[in-house]
Amino acid sequence: MNLTLPLDPGRDALPAAPLDIHEARVPAEWIDYNGHMNVAYYVMAFDHATDKLLDLLDLGVAYVRRTNGSTFVLETHVTYVQEIKRDDPFRCAVRMLDVDGKRLHYYFEMFHGRDGFLAATSEQILLHVDLATRRAAPMPSAARARAEAIMRAQAGLPRPERLCGRIGIRRNNG
Repeated sequence: MNLTLPLDPGRDALPAAPLDIHEARVPAEWIDYNGHMNVAYYVMAFDHATDKLLDLLDLGVAYVRRTNGSTFVLETHVTYVQEIKRDDPFRCAVRMLDVDGKRLHYYFEMFHGRDGFLAATSEQILLHVDLATRRAAPMPSAARARAEAIMRAQAGLPRPERLCGRIGIRRNNG
């Protein structure tokens, strides 16, 4: 899966749908004694999907090496809906829910790659940081513009049913 965003996300149209961002198969070492994917590996699969999202926004490993800026996940909420098993294909789709100068709020859905059922979800808040100071720092304007373009394209979609309702970007209005 090789995703790219338009060079000018303010002008070029993006799909008004969750973006399929990552696909893989469940390896044998991810299977627990219950015969299904262990909970820790759902988190790892969503982490791989996060890496793909960051690459799409130009905030991935190449960005870190180039700038010494990076991102840290501050909070995550995972739901386990239906088990997936060894060698099952899966795919993760992402929704961009909110963006500000330093943070992203996004939501993944993991689907069984063959049967199409929802297997799990992950809602996350991510913070842009300066690795020299290990403190929050503004993200590059181009990355923010890409994230905002995804959010605008997806704005008309219904609210995901499984949002936890407690994670979000809090703003001071005063």
